[in-house]
Amino acid sequence: MVSISNRYLPDHEAEALAEAFGPNGMRRRSLLGGGLAAGAGLVGGLTATPLSAWAAADAPAAEITVDQARTAPIPIVIPSFGPGVGEQITQVVTNDLSNTGLFKVLPGSAMSGTPDFAPYKAMGAHAAVTGGFSGSGSIRVEFRLWDVLAGQQIQGTAYTTNAANWRRIAHIMADVIYQRMLGEKGYFDTRIGFISRSGSVHQPRMRLAVMDQDGANCRILSSTQTKLPAFSPVRDQIAFLSYASTVPRIYVFDLASGHQRIIGDFNGVPLGPHYSPDGNSLIVPVAKGSGSDLYSVNIASGAKRQITSSGGAINVSPSFSPDGSQIVFNSDKGGSPALYIMSASGGAARRLSFGSGNYGDSVWSPRGDLIGFTRISGGQFSLGIMNPDGTGERIMTQGYTVESPSFCPNGRVLAFSRSGASGGAAIHTIDITGFHELAIPTPEGGSGPTWSPLNV
Repeated sequence: MVSISNRYLPDHEAEALAEAFGPNGMRRRSLLGGGLAAGAGLVGGLTATPLSAWAAADAPAAEITVDQARTAPIPIVIPSFGPGVGEQITQVVTNDLSNTGLFKVLPGSAMSGTPDFAPYKAMGAHAAVTGGFSGSGSIRVEFRLWDVLAGQQIQGTAYTTNAANWRRIAHIMADVIYQRMLGEKGYFDTRIGFISRSGSVHQPRMRLAVMDQDGANCRILSSTQTKLPAFSPVRDQIAFLSYASTVPRIYVFDLASGHQRIIGDFNGVPLGPHYSPDGNSLIVPVAKGSGSDLYSVNIASGAKRQITSSGGAINVSPSFSPDGSQIVFNSDKGGSPALYIMSASGGAARRLSFGSGNYGDSVWSPRGDLIGFTRISGGQFSLGIMNPDGTGERIMTQGYTVESPSFCPNGRVLAFSRSGASGGAAIHTIDITGFHELAIPTPEGGSGPTWSPLNV
């Protein structure tokens, strides 16, 4: 019988145990004195055709860094791609770029061919987009990106696809602009898996859901109680904890087929699964007796291997380094919850965090340069980042409850869950600088976000 209800757990991990064994003090805040869907691929396929350069040969990416853009957002002219769907494409591209805080989008007149750079320069623009939209059932979107100061075409591509894919084409275009202007991949053609929450605060209905990173195309994937989802870093799959039966189980849901399957059974209560970088295995915390340990589970075979020996400690919230060699996780083995780092194969763990308060979630950036975490001190929840050696700890945002951080594929933005004293959890995103926090619209409340890789 699990008997850790009087101990600290990250709120969503505690909530998962409470689902199986009753609430009785399982929510973290009470311990601290405070209160089936179709696939997401492109319908009808996608053809991307390079457009020959006009005015000059394709230029290299502009020599502007992300840090420079944070200080002075890049002025870029984006005109309308035409009426109807064309205008919708324009709006999505504009929103994607504007929401980063790295671009200042300027309106302009629609045109094709080589633009007149003089008025753009007078506006202070550094870049400009030209192009157009045509078709109905099958559509063609022509897109050119220009370096205004050099008077050169940077990118030229025509996309042909089913009209139902117009929104994804817009995200792809925004990714191209981001990469050509800043020198690193964008993150707009991605999705976020999460738990859609409805009902009362004390008895919520929690279902697995997925949406585009901007909140569009939200789809409910399950009808039963689910928690703690994790997106595969390489496949169109989400692993999650399900309460479809009396025994909590780990499932893997395939978004392309809509099929799901159980990943074995555990001698204890499994908590939130976490993928390895190659997508072939999961690390699952399993609560048993007075503590919990981490297990590595092969997804194909179901074979399990214990990688921590808790000795009664609670070990939860693991996350792999991008190269798969190390794991960061939360443990109270030192007396209070803190972050530790260890080899992915197991063995000795080194304490990573030494700040005041109790640490909760941990997540390693896909860039490998940062570890995101949550912490509570003085009754205040915080979301922060630190270097992988534990230095440089910095708080980005605070709130009544902030938890479940998940990095976007390029490591520049974190999704997380925020809720107030009266409940009402919602998905937010924030830049790693601590600026540009945005609420992502969802049909119901949302928690436990997990960011997909770039769509393939």
